[in-house]
Amino acid sequence: MREAIRHFLKKQTTIAGIITALMFQVIFSVIWMTAYKDVNANVENLHITVVNEDAELGSTILGFLTESIPFQIVEQQQLASAQEQLNERETQLILHIPATLSQNIQSQDSPATLSFYLNESNPAMISTLMNGVADKIVTSVNQQAVGHAVTGVLTNMQMPEQQAAVIGEGLSERVTGEVEVLHPITNMASQMVPMMMVLASYVGAMIMGMNFEQSAMMIGPALNKWKKFAARSLLNVAAAILVSLLGTTLVILLGGQHVEGFVTVWLFQALFVATFMFTAQIFLLLFGVPGMLFNIILLSLQLVSSGAMVPRELLNDFYSGLSLLMPATYAVEGMMNILFGGPGIGAIVSHLLIILGTVIVLGLAAVALKKSSKGHVKQATQQG
Repeated sequence: MREAIRHFLKKQTTIAGIITALMFQVIFSVIWMTAYKDVNANVENLHITVVNEDAELGSTILGFLTESIPFQIVEQQQLASAQEQLNERETQLILHIPATLSQNIQSQDSPATLSFYLNESNPAMISTLMNGVADKIVTSVNQQAVGHAVTGVLTNMQMPEQQAAVIGEGLSERVTGEVEVLHPITNMASQMVPMMMVLASYVGAMIMGMNFEQSAMMIGPALNKWKKFAARSLLNVAAAILVSLLGTTLVILLGGQHVEGFVTVWLFQALFVATFMFTAQIFLLLFGVPGMLFNIILLSLQLVSSGAMVPRELLNDFYSGLSLLMPATYAVEGMMNILFGGPGIGAIVSHLLIILGTVIVLGLAAVALKKSSKGHVKQATQQG
C-alpha cells in the first residue's frame, strides 16, 4: 500500500487534485464569509413603500414605522405606481393604509384592515422576511399607534381621559393585516430552480471547458490555434442549445413553475449557458488547465452575488457592484421573470449579449497571445 501511495504522489495530477480540494475550501470560505458578514446590517437597504390615504391615523402610523422598522420607508401617492415598483423589484413590500381606517376602527361596523402587497418572484429570503415584517407592523399598530390615536380622538370628543384610554385600548386590537401576493410561487422546488440552473450550468461549463482544453492539447499541432478556437466556439454554441434543451425539459416535466412558454425558457437558458461557456473558456485559453482555479473563484463570486440565495440589496458595496458584471446575476433575474412572473426580459437579454460579446472578444485576445506550437511551425515549413 505504501508503494501504491508513493506512485500516486509522484503524479502531478494527484498533487493537483489535492491542491484543488484545498483551494475550494479557501476560496469559498473567504468569499462567502466576506460577502455575507454584513447582511444583517444591510437590511436598511430594503424598501417598504407606504401608500397612505388616511389623513387622521396614517401620519401617526407612518411616523411610528419610520422610528421602529429598520427599513427604508418610502411614501407613494398612488397604489398603482407602488405596485409597478413592486413588480420591478424596486421595493420589497407595500403597506396600503385605506382612507377609511380611522372610521372603521371607531365605528366597529366594518373591519379595519391594513393591506400588504408582496412579490414572491424574489429570493426566498425576501418572502420570509417581509411576511414577518407585515405581521410585526400589524401587531405594532394595534399595540401602540392605533391605541394612542384612538385615545386622542376620543379625548378630543370631550370624553373623560380615563374612559377614552379604556375604550382606546379595547379598540387597539381591531386592526388586521391582509397580504396580497404578486407572482406567487407554488412550491419550494420551483423557488430553487434559478439557483440550481446557474449552479449546474456554470459547473458544467467549467468541466466541459477543461475537457475541451485537454482535447486541444492532445490534438497538438494538427490544427492551428485559430481553428481550435473556432471549433471550440461552435461546440460551445451547439452544447449550450443541447444542454439547455435538456435542462428546460427536465424542469418542466418535473413540475417546475413557468409563466412563459417552453421555447422562451429554453432559449433564455441557452443564452446564459453559452455566456457561461465562453466565460469559463477565457481562463483555460490563458492558463491551460490551471485556469480552472480562476473558474472556481468566479463560480463562488457568482453564487454569492447573483441574488439567487440572498437579495443583492443586502450585500456590501463591493459584491453588489461586482454583481452587475456577472452573467449569473442576469441569468437569475431573467429566470425569475419567465418562471414566476415579472417585467420583460429585453434589458436582461441585452446585458447577457453584451457580456457574451465581451468574453468572445477576450477569448480571441487570449488566443492571439498564445504562441503557435513549434511542432505546427515545423510541420508547416516541411509542407512548404
